[in-house]
Formats: sequence, structure tokens, C-alpha cells
Amino acid sequence: MPEIYLGRIVAVAKSKAGRMTAMYRVSSRSFPNRRAQVNGEKQTVSIVPKEGHEGDVFKNPYIAYNCAKIVGDTAIVTNGSQTDPIAEKIASGMCIRDALVYSLCVMDYEKDAYDTPRIAAIFRAGESLGWLGVVRKDGLDVRSFELNPGECFHVSTYEHNVPSTCRKSGFDAETASAACDFVLGKGVFADFANPVTAVCIQQDGDAFALATKDFA
Repeated sequence: MPEIYLGRIVAVAKSKAGRMTAMYRVSSRSFPNRRAQVNGEKQTVSIVPKEGHEGDVFKNPYIAYNCAKIVGDTAIVTNGSQTDPIAEKIASGMCIRDALVYSLCVMDYEKDAYDTPRIAAIFRAGESLGWLGVVRKDGLDVRSFELNPGECFHVSTYEHNVPSTCRKSGFDAETASAACDFVLGKGVFADFANPVTAVCIQQDGDAFALATKDFA
């Protein structure tokens, strides 16, 4: 089966042991020289150029951003600068659905050469719902998915850019690090081309485990 280029990917999943998980994968043909950097007290992760490629931000302003944030009992991953407004709305007490709808609508799709959609995935500790959202040039979609153990749902910037039960797949990662490996190249994600780096947040009892991993 030929590989498919989906661009950036976000996913929500529940491991077989019941660990809720949010995953973000950077896939890129134009700007592969990037990495994930953990900031602060492991509450925020940023996508930044690798050393020696800092000038790439002047070629495309969308390639560096906060991609993951933990806000209280909620884990958020996205493909752009919508991470912070989503987190701020949730921190202020807004429900997940409304925070996604409001922030994606206000931020809109990226005004680059590809009209790249903005995507996001969220889960709240202690719940079995995973949320996926996307704003495209042709519309806005926000949906929740009831996750059973071993299930995963994803949405991407290209091709698979509508949240759907048709995007359900298996998931067997029981650590945040293993979830990074999974989204970079295992299961359904093995068929998706040009992986660069991954960020994963997984519920670990009453806390969160966070991991990042570069593909090479």
C-alpha cells in the first residue's frame, strides 16, 4: 500500500489498560528540520526549528508554535498557535466543545500557500470522551468520540481532515513514549508519510505523563 501524506496529525486514544492519550505528529515535506521542546514545568511543548535551521521561521511563520499544553485536568494538542487560546478558554471555565469552536473559528485556517487547516485534540482526565476539532477553508468541525479501550481516532490537515468514526483504529501504547512511537509509525500511522516529530500526553493515574520523540 503506498504511503499517504496527511500533513500534521492529532489523535485521541484510550489504551487497553484505560489510559487516555492525546497525540500530535508533525509530518512535513517542506520543513522537516524541526523538533519538539518541553517548556516550563512540563506543562507546555513547542515545535521549534532544529539548531542551524532557525532562519526557517522567516520563510514560513507557521512552523514554530506551542503544540501541547496541560491545563489542570485537561490535555490539549494542536498543530498551531491555537493551542494557547484553547487553553485559556478552558482555564477560564469554558467547556471543551465551546473552547474548540470559539478558538478555531477566531483563529481560522492558516493563510499559507496550502490554506492549511488548524486541528486540535483534547481529553479530560477521568472522562472517556476524546475531542477532535478542525477549521478548514470550507468549514468548521468539532466532534467528541466515546473511547473504548484500545481505540484511537485521528484527524489531519490534509486528506483525513474531517473528524469521523471512519477514522477509528487500534491503539496499544501504555506509556507516553510508546504513544510517540505509535503515532510516528505504528498501526494505521505506519502508512502516513514524512514523519518528523511527535508529542504525546497520557493520563497516568491522577497525573499526566508527557513525552516527545523525533523520527530520526
